[in-house]
Amino acid sequence: MNTRIIYIGLIILVAFSSCKKWLDVQPEDRFTGEQIFKTKDGFATAINGVYLDMSTQKLYGANLNSTILEVFAQRYNFDSQVADLYSYSIHDYNNANVKATIDQIWTSMYVNITNVNKFIAHLDADKGAVLSASEDSLFKGEAIGLRAFMHLDLLRMYGPIYNSADSTKPAIPYSTVAGTSYGPILPANQVMGKILSDLHSAESLLANDPIRNGVQSGQNQTYLNNRNQRMNYFAVKGLQARALLYRGNKAAAFLAAKAVIENTSLFPWVQSTEVLSESRNPNRIFSSELLFSLFSPGLYDVQKNYFSADVADKSILAPSPDALNDVFKGDENDYRYNPNWKIAPTGKSYKTFYKYADVEDKSAPSRFLVPLLRLSEVYYIAAESAPDNATAFSYLNTVRNNRGLLDVPQTASFSNELQNEYTKEFFGEGQLWFYYKRKKVSMIFPFGNPYQPVFLNAAKYVFPLPLSETSPR
Repeated sequence: MNTRIIYIGLIILVAFSSCKKWLDVQPEDRFTGEQIFKTKDGFATAINGVYLDMSTQKLYGANLNSTILEVFAQRYNFDSQVADLYSYSIHDYNNANVKATIDQIWTSMYVNITNVNKFIAHLDADKGAVLSASEDSLFKGEAIGLRAFMHLDLLRMYGPIYNSADSTKPAIPYSTVAGTSYGPILPANQVMGKILSDLHSAESLLANDPIRNGVQSGQNQTYLNNRNQRMNYFAVKGLQARALLYRGNKAAAFLAAKAVIENTSLFPWVQSTEVLSESRNPNRIFSSELLFSLFSPGLYDVQKNYFSADVADKSILAPSPDALNDVFKGDENDYRYNPNWKIAPTGKSYKTFYKYADVEDKSAPSRFLVPLLRLSEVYYIAAESAPDNATAFSYLNTVRNNRGLLDVPQTASFSNELQNEYTKEFFGEGQLWFYYKRKKVSMIFPFGNPYQPVFLNAAKYVFPLPLSETSPR
């Protein structure tokens, strides 16, 4: 177990009420600030609390990974109104359950942002008393990077479709203070400016991140271990590429993506033997390629409750067989197909999702990991931002080749091939919904029966702000 980050110890506890604005809540430490931040381990424990809360089911352990965002993206079969998540699948934002989930995501994200800001305030107050200059930079770079990461996802959920006309519309607040005062809801372009500013600061602070010399494990300080499971230098660069592409600045996105691609050796592509030939311990999440991930202790509970063949038909999250075959074309060579989609020995006659199923080897480095940013996305960003067609297809085909597939010719429709790759690559990771929104896709073919298109307008892509945020401030 010393080969992974173990998020144990303090979780910064926050009491909140749905009737309060998110910054009205009072962060409440299990110990006093003086006790927590008196040692280096105390600082490490505090920031680990943020990571751990991000990994819970209310955020990236389910809602923003394999369940709610994927339901919004029509990933699963909801051909009956009795399905448990049917109201989510039709984007009924007035439904009480849907509204409660969206409000919970908002509150939970801003609680974590508030705790990050409090952590940064304690770093600034330390002034070398506990941490060395290098340790301070590492912790602060992580924290500021996390703040940008969460704000970007909030913008992608609650902000308008980002373009020259709509980027000036009100979006979300951007919080950089530790206290309970709150700022105004800012236009989307101002939020994006603050995200990129934070990422620039994080990049500078993480200039000497140990990950630049390789993913390390077995060191005395856990925050130096397995840096691809934390907000690290290359995660910041990849996040810059993601944000810049969302903003529409392809030239800058291409440069940020290349900064990661030039260091691909630090994040080696998964080998076919790890996936196709390993029946007992397949590396289904391609863990070596992850730039940023979370350790989610509840991951296999989510798998059991939502994806297991033992789950009732009205509750299971699974695509229809025809839709699944249409996406993968039954290609047995694709690393993303057979390992992740199987017919269980008992329970269902159709294939169910195994991506997050547990493996036999309880020391496997991929166990409990939730992908948040992976190498393939950076290649897709480079492909979409490339200055010419040949370069675009070269990056796209690099990913395909490392998924067991042949090149697609340059005569093919690049936009169609890119969407096909996003559809296959990010199943159970929440990224397809963000892709659809960024590309303003108005017609989605769902993974269900009947195989009829779902039409989305701009309003469907914008999560409603909680009532507490839209009431007079």
